[in-house]
Amino acid sequence: MKVPVLSTSGSQEGEVELPIVFSTPFRNDLIHKAYIHLESHKFQRQGRYPNAGMDVVAESNSPPTGHGQARVARMSGGGGGRQGQGGGVAMVRKGRQAHPPLAEKIIYKMLNKKENKLALCSAIAATASSALVNLRGHKVDKIDSFPMIVSDQIESVSKSKELSKIFDALHLSQDIKRLENRQKRRSGKSLLRGRKTKVGKSILLVVNDFKNLSKACGSLTGVDVVSVKNLSVLDLAPGAKPIRLTVFSKSAIGELGKMKSTHLELMVITR
Repeated sequence: MKVPVLSTSGSQEGEVELPIVFSTPFRNDLIHKAYIHLESHKFQRQGRYPNAGMDVVAESNSPPTGHGQARVARMSGGGGGRQGQGGGVAMVRKGRQAHPPLAEKIIYKMLNKKENKLALCSAIAATASSALVNLRGHKVDKIDSFPMIVSDQIESVSKSKELSKIFDALHLSQDIKRLENRQKRRSGKSLLRGRKTKVGKSILLVVNDFKNLSKACGSLTGVDVVSVKNLSVLDLAPGAKPIRLTVFSKSAIGELGKMKSTHLELMVITR
């Protein structure tokens, strides 16, 4: 299947044959599973100081019975303070936690390599479906063909102003404006922790060399750029919901043609 290659001005400057990876069947279940597993790799371990609430001088009566009081260990000392109060156990004031989270807890979810590769190939192939992209909520009214492939000139862009003009020529600015009107001020813990607004996802640029382009995407709402070698399900299906409006460079399509996987080899044999 041949797809047109667009220039940075929006005109067609040729065609390119899509790699076989774009023929991978759409597997929503695998994409969701891969996203959940890969997202756990960014978690930070949580734990408590083992002696929290235990660094006190507290002893229970010996023998513990026959004193007309509970057998809870009590603070020693004199002259006021916490003298006589319970301490060193979970049920007292300023005591330890009963079952605190442990840093040794396994939070890194493992995923089979073949399963991860199949999920990635399925997510890449889904970018060629206008129905799935439209179902996600992206505005793609004036876009004729999917996946969108742009010439390698886009990789040399380093200014946001130039990139905005390219998006206008490719009819992609309508999707960025969709997010600018949806930013609402948040309240609660997220506001206190610096996350005043929640920004959605818009265009994903998949290129071969992203050093210059990453600078230009900094001030554009919801626009991300990723190297084709580092492409992941986390980029293509944010929130585990496929699929994202993706723009490939011509050289990135060439790199995707070099992907190797068991299911891709079987697809070649069956053809």
